[in-house]
Amino acid sequence: MPRRLHLNVGVNSTGYHGNSWLAPDAAWDRWVSFEHYVAVAELARGAGFDAVFLSDHPALQRAPGNRPLHSLDPIVLFTALAARVPDIGFVITASSSYNSPYNLARRLASLDHISGGRVIWNVVSSFNPDIAANFGAEPLPGRAERYRRADEFVEVVRELWRSWDHDAGTAPAALGDQLWTGENARTIDHHGEFFDVRGPLNVPLGPQGYPLIAQAGASDAGIDLAGKHADLLYAALLGKDAARAYRDQVRARAVAHGRDPEAIRLLPGLVPIVAPTRAEALRRHEELNGHPSEESFLRAFADRYGIPFDPDAVLIPELFLADDDQQSPVGFTRSLHDLVASERITLRDIVRRVEGGHRLVLGTPAEVAEQILDWWREGVVDGYTVQPPTLPHDLEVFVRDVIPLLRDAGALADGYPESTVRARFGLPEVVVPVTTG
Repeated sequence: MPRRLHLNVGVNSTGYHGNSWLAPDAAWDRWVSFEHYVAVAELARGAGFDAVFLSDHPALQRAPGNRPLHSLDPIVLFTALAARVPDIGFVITASSSYNSPYNLARRLASLDHISGGRVIWNVVSSFNPDIAANFGAEPLPGRAERYRRADEFVEVVRELWRSWDHDAGTAPAALGDQLWTGENARTIDHHGEFFDVRGPLNVPLGPQGYPLIAQAGASDAGIDLAGKHADLLYAALLGKDAARAYRDQVRARAVAHGRDPEAIRLLPGLVPIVAPTRAEALRRHEELNGHPSEESFLRAFADRYGIPFDPDAVLIPELFLADDDQQSPVGFTRSLHDLVASERITLRDIVRRVEGGHRLVLGTPAEVAEQILDWWREGVVDGYTVQPPTLPHDLEVFVRDVIPLLRDAGALADGYPESTVRARFGLPEVVVPVTTG
């Protein structure tokens, strides 16, 4: 089977960019319209995207300038979408910090059955104290504790998913007229630092065995968690050398945990701005960020990071140092540091390489397509999680102008030849034991 370029697409609210809700060609409150998400998912499905992705943050961020971003619960929204939009997968973000393993394992396994094997669980460790305040009086735990909990949480969920090996194709008569045997439904009897769970789960293995696991590890603990558990990786990677180094780190951790590193797919974030000319794409980038000129844009970036305003001076990595205890995502800060450390880059350059923490690719359709194919052809990535700045506009442009070029390059699959996301990403099947009496 020829190697294919995998594409997921972010469908958060009105688009990836903070000003996307102000887009003049769409309703400002479309972030609570189910039909908005149906239209976006159908657009992605028609273009052959592997999955739609929704992040989550169960707290309303009321700071001036913020917009509603994570209002609809991902599991509820994607359950409804699964009934309306066929084929495409669903990357569902759910926190290991503020859920219980049994309930989440049951809900995700249920949707995996309902959707025909299209569920991917994006594991996150919540970092905002506002989220903690919505779930009780206990303060937000430190990063080390949150990652220990996340590791154990995933272990328990996967044990539960494997605990009932019911084969829907095997009639009870073949089991001695018994649905339950001593082998096909087992307690897990988990007793750990954070959880005590007996099991088994009351949902059996599904069409793809059980859901895939996605993760966005960037700190040392996050990279270890990704290497141990992740099937798909969503990361902030701005430079090719940094992306290659990150991939190698995760693969090394996978080997250390006894996993096959070839069974991990890297799909970092990608923000495309596509226009008939590069000059128009640059101008749209400035306008999206509320700037009348490049100089205004550069000054704002310099002020945000405390950089002396010299547009053509080479930046130094020390300007972008991440702290593992910071409350904002470590990955965004570290990606800037790694880019500056690996390339001679100026202030004028860097503002055109990053948008909202992820890699920015802008220009004509041909220029954007070539930037996408470059990393993939070299084997640095397996694909991307495309984050259109505004929805549906920028996704419509990407589908109309860029997807055909990727198809012409032979990078994309035609349609959906595989029914489950596990098969679509070329990941190993879940081995189901033979049920015996």
